[in-house]
Amino acid sequence: MEKRLVNFSGLIMISVMLLLSACSTHLMGSYGAKGQTMEEFTHYVEGVFRLQNSMTSEIMELQENDELNNRDVLLKAEQAMQETCAPLNEYVSLETEGLSTDVSLLKRVEKTAVDCEQAALKVKTLLKQ
Repeated sequence: MEKRLVNFSGLIMISVMLLLSACSTHLMGSYGAKGQTMEEFTHYVEGVFRLQNSMTSEIMELQENDELNNRDVLLKAEQAMQETCAPLNEYVSLETEGLSTDVSLLKRVEKTAVDCEQAALKVKTLLKQ
C-alpha cells in the first residue's frame, strides 16, 4: 500500500478563517483553548491535522508490513486519537467534498484541537518506542 499523506492545508486555512470570521462571537479575537488570533489558530489546526494524519498513515504502513511494536497499546492510542480528532476530520472531509459545515462543528473543532494534538503526540511517542 502506498503511504499517502493528505495535504489540505490551504483549504483548511481558508475555510476555517472564513467560518471563524463569519460566525465569531469571540471576545477580542481569541480562538481555541490557547487564546490565539484567528490566523494563529488556523495555522495551529492545520498542523494538528497534518500531525494526526501522519500518525494514522504511519500506523497503517507499520501494520501492513507487520512491524507494529506494542500493538495493543498503540492501537488503543490510535483509536483514542481518532475519536478525539473526529470533529477535525469531519470538518476536513466536508470541506474537501465541497459540503457546507455548520457553526457547531467549527465550535467542536475549536474545543477539541488541543486534545487532538495531545492524542496524536501520544501516538507519536508510542511509535518511537
